[in-house]
Amino acid sequence: MLALSLVAVALSICGVSSAATGFASPPAELFSPLIAQKVLKTAQSFPNPPQYPQYTDRVNGEWIWFSPDQWTAGFFPSTLYAMHERTKLCSSRAGSAEQWLTLGRAWSTGEIPLETHTGVGHDVGFLSYPFMDELKVNPKNETAIQAINAFAAHLAARFDPIVGCTRSWDSSDPTDFQVIIDNMMNLEVLFASEALTGNHTLRDIAISHADKTMVNHIRADGGSFHVVDYNSTTGAVIRQRTSQGYADNSTWSRGEAWGIYGFANMYKHTRKFDYLHTARKMAKYWITNTPSDGIIPWDFNAPLVPPRPADSSAATIAANGLLLLADQELSILNVTGSIYYTNEVIKMLNANTKLAWRPAWQSLLANGTVNNPAQNNLTGIVYGDYFFIKAGNELVSRALARC
Repeated sequence: MLALSLVAVALSICGVSSAATGFASPPAELFSPLIAQKVLKTAQSFPNPPQYPQYTDRVNGEWIWFSPDQWTAGFFPSTLYAMHERTKLCSSRAGSAEQWLTLGRAWSTGEIPLETHTGVGHDVGFLSYPFMDELKVNPKNETAIQAINAFAAHLAARFDPIVGCTRSWDSSDPTDFQVIIDNMMNLEVLFASEALTGNHTLRDIAISHADKTMVNHIRADGGSFHVVDYNSTTGAVIRQRTSQGYADNSTWSRGEAWGIYGFANMYKHTRKFDYLHTARKMAKYWITNTPSDGIIPWDFNAPLVPPRPADSSAATIAANGLLLLADQELSILNVTGSIYYTNEVIKMLNANTKLAWRPAWQSLLANGTVNNPAQNNLTGIVYGDYFFIKAGNELVSRALARC
């Protein structure tokens, strides 16, 4: 409830009444009984050997399952921890706290072999999510501590001091050092491991990576490149391009969402104003370029004809990023900014939930775009659902929604 306390204090100091904030009502689906029912049904069908849901088919909304060595493997275990958190906010209406915690721990075990051998590269940060969740429950859990430190070591080993970044994708050409905007999200595991070990080099790596990303991924208008290719020998930028967006000079919405969240998080950890400025700049681009119907497109610059697909996962990621940015604004008593971003979140959730909520599907939401150039769109996506649940939890903790 810290965010709520900060809101109350900040409003009082600045002489703003709660009624004057004008917060809209979030979508009721954020707290539908179907959420617990669907998540529990999936959780109780854990395959042996372990497999994890990543996205659904486009027709019936049934999960498609993958081996643990995928960048998305941590999201469903973290979803179970998010449901455990929800029981604290919503009591028994969210299910059994003990059951969610037991399931979260069970699903996390399938990731343990990845600590010593994984092919996900930089995305070990995403794999660490459920283990960071576990430490919120039991800060002394050695399994979680070991996982976080191992994944942080994996990511740190991909850092190149000449480039100043951690390598995202491997290339057949070792001098082609590829960095994607998504990697801003993986930096959290470095801070988590630093807190556990006192190894401040991990913080230095995160700061260096964010600084380079700020300069070379973010355009003057706040839009972003998906991929930057560096020369690993000289550190020079070779190319700024896309892989999953519409064009090299367009802004892929999910990448923009990762960036908003990532830079707000960097400011939270470092209090370096450049990161707050960058998060604000990206948020302004996001809000300014959101269509009038509020539906988040797969790419903000993709043509309208033929109709461009939406990406509900980008919307839910950005919702959490903007709420994190709202918290940072409150931390410097910028109440107006915090209210503004929070209202934008609620508007976006309303519009995109109305489009994508699917009671009959195994996923919570449809209209997710995994990779539009590969024609993988109009699906449910595990991280879209995860961030949907997290957004609901965040709004309840701010007393802006009721279970």
